[in-house]
Amino acid sequence: MSLPVCSPVTGTTAPISEVPDPVFAQAMVGPGIAVVPSGGRADAVAPIDGVVVTLHPHAFVVAGEDGNAVLVHLGIDTVKQKGDGFTLHVVKGETVRRGQPIVNWDPEAVTEAGYSAIVPVVALDAQQSALAGIRPGVAVTAGEEIFRWTG
Repeated sequence: MSLPVCSPVTGTTAPISEVPDPVFAQAMVGPGIAVVPSGGRADAVAPIDGVVVTLHPHAFVVAGEDGNAVLVHLGIDTVKQKGDGFTLHVVKGETVRRGQPIVNWDPEAVTEAGYSAIVPVVALDAQQSALAGIRPGVAVTAGEEIFRWTG
């Protein structure tokens, strides 16, 4: 099995180790990559086909048919914004397609509020060796493949 995982936002990829939160930087919940978003208000999109199993204004998890789940966290410490500036397009339990808008947000407003707007994209409970094609420092558009989950 090989699951393409796409960028939820437009920006530039960065090593997950550069995320200013040890939970993500040390891959405590799983390996992945981060995306430094470019531009202002935009939709964050589903990284894979699946079901939205967790949904908050600042973060969501989509689980694929095989049970593999991808976490997208829109910025760091953005839970403190209590949903302000985030607009949900789906509901928990909804089936989504890769590239489908999930949350509208404004990375520039997150930065202005004093938080990092970096977006960790994590293969939950995966082994690092199960991810292929991770390339930090690459410009990506929302919906473009950023790594492949194998195994």
